[in-house]
Amino acid sequence: MIKITENSLRDGHQSLLATRMRTEDMVEAAQLFEQVGFHSVEVWGGATYDTCLRYLKEDPFERLVIFKEIFKKTPIQMLLRGQNLIGYRHYADDVVREFIRLSAQNGVDIFRIFDALNDIRNLEVSIEEVRKRGKHAQGAICYTTSPVHTIQSFVEYGKELARRGCDSLAIKDMAGLITPNAAFELVKALKNEIGLPLALHTHSTAGFAFGSHLKAVEAGVDILDCSNSALAEGTSHPCTQAIVAALQGSQWDSKLNLEIMEKAAEILKRNRRKYKKFESEYNQIDTRVLVNQIPGGMISNMANQLKEQNALDKMDEVLEEIPNVRKDFGYPPLVTPSSQIVGTQAVLNVLAQTRYKTLTTESKNIIKGYYGKTPAPIAKELIERIKSEGEEIIVERPADKIGLELQKAREESQDFARSETDIISYAIFGGIAKQFLCERNENRLVPEALTTFEGANAPMPKEFTINLHGETYNIKIEGSGEKDESVRPFFVRVDGDLKEVLIESNDKDSKNSIKKIDSLPQANLPGHIISPMPGNLTKLKVKVGDKIKEGDVLAIVEAMKMENQVLATIGGEIKEIYAKEGQQISANLAIMLVE
Repeated sequence: MIKITENSLRDGHQSLLATRMRTEDMVEAAQLFEQVGFHSVEVWGGATYDTCLRYLKEDPFERLVIFKEIFKKTPIQMLLRGQNLIGYRHYADDVVREFIRLSAQNGVDIFRIFDALNDIRNLEVSIEEVRKRGKHAQGAICYTTSPVHTIQSFVEYGKELARRGCDSLAIKDMAGLITPNAAFELVKALKNEIGLPLALHTHSTAGFAFGSHLKAVEAGVDILDCSNSALAEGTSHPCTQAIVAALQGSQWDSKLNLEIMEKAAEILKRNRRKYKKFESEYNQIDTRVLVNQIPGGMISNMANQLKEQNALDKMDEVLEEIPNVRKDFGYPPLVTPSSQIVGTQAVLNVLAQTRYKTLTTESKNIIKGYYGKTPAPIAKELIERIKSEGEEIIVERPADKIGLELQKAREESQDFARSETDIISYAIFGGIAKQFLCERNENRLVPEALTTFEGANAPMPKEFTINLHGETYNIKIEGSGEKDESVRPFFVRVDGDLKEVLIESNDKDSKNSIKKIDSLPQANLPGHIISPMPGNLTKLKVKVGDKIKEGDVLAIVEAMKMENQVLATIGGEIKEIYAKEGQQISANLAIMLVE
């Protein structure tokens, strides 16, 4: 009998809807899933934690607790990035242990643990702590194709995971690259040489995932990852109902209830319509993935982020550049965070029309060995560049270079953290978590009413863009009711969809006015400093009057969840700073002036 892990409540909507589904839109389907008899349901981890804090303004641990109240008999599963946890860098061992303790305490039963480079050193602490908490540790093998990856290399890595104490193994094919024949061969080899329970996780991006699932079943796989039909196929996973139906009456019959799944599908289909804004043309079958290897959970996020940065027309160039960067970076499997590192660097290369003119902080760290050992050597020119800048290349376990972090996070967050889970959120996501927690504490998570721009007589523009909780919306005013009406209807298009908004007329005492958004000047002077790409200005490193030299780091801009350094193009003195920390930075707009 084959077992099924239902993925639609995490990776399904991460792959198709940029992870934007809110908890409230999954609860009703979850209640039905509890009745089906799944091996497990994946509802947490991956990008969901970040998205809850950054965009949805939901507490990720509250989501976990809500699901645990629903899933009494069905185990809850999460995706854990080893030493990266659910973030984009390596964290100290004390942070790793505390996060796993809190996750287990609040409801996670099965931890699927992986490392983006398949470096076993980055999983040892996670596996040990999961077992210490009495939970199931599933070690994941990140599947990819390259000149240095073979069936035997994956089997050897599987043996390392087993030696570290994993209760089961998973083949994690995040980009949908595993062909039916390759799935058969790899599953057969892992079962013959290791024998632990084995799961197969793949995406339908290349079009043959259903066949790969069936061949894996023939080879002896124990568990298949699938997504409910409402959030399946394309860059998501093979359809749960289709797999269950295909195996009915065979020796692998799952015995699961299709009727209940269909009821859940109707709910999820209805709720999916709310997230039309996050659908992209790149969440369909696209065999280019066999070359660019972009994982299902990343491509919709990348398309959405490029769209927000007015650079969606560069998507094809970025997809062509990604394999070049991946080769230079030692052929890492493309999965978080390596997929973001390679993808963001490819974007920078394309936007600058010069390869590696700017290296992100994370790109430098992967070159320096701070993410672990890459499957193949890093390009020599990149190594030499890092050395020429006075940086060291490390060979030890990356986390050994990180001092304890948890106590510092406790001290820094004492003014806004209310619980242990608040502290761990801050320890992992820093400013993003702090912003969420402060807004929550001050009851500022619901936006104030939109009325008019500052000043009683200031005209409201007919079309403009607003940024709310990290999301960008195009607003177009198409008409309104009479000015002397006490409640006046405005007809507004939000990202093309027509809405009717009732707004109370302003008076001198009205507190419902929007302050005019600070604007940045066009970069048209030799001393104007711009960001290498659009994003959020997270840190200013200088102040007016500072003396700087060419190449100095002046600011940090976060784009596509990676940090990008803004470098001085000339030496001199900081005469003006136009931007503020937390402000959205657009292309070709000046952040500051150097004279």
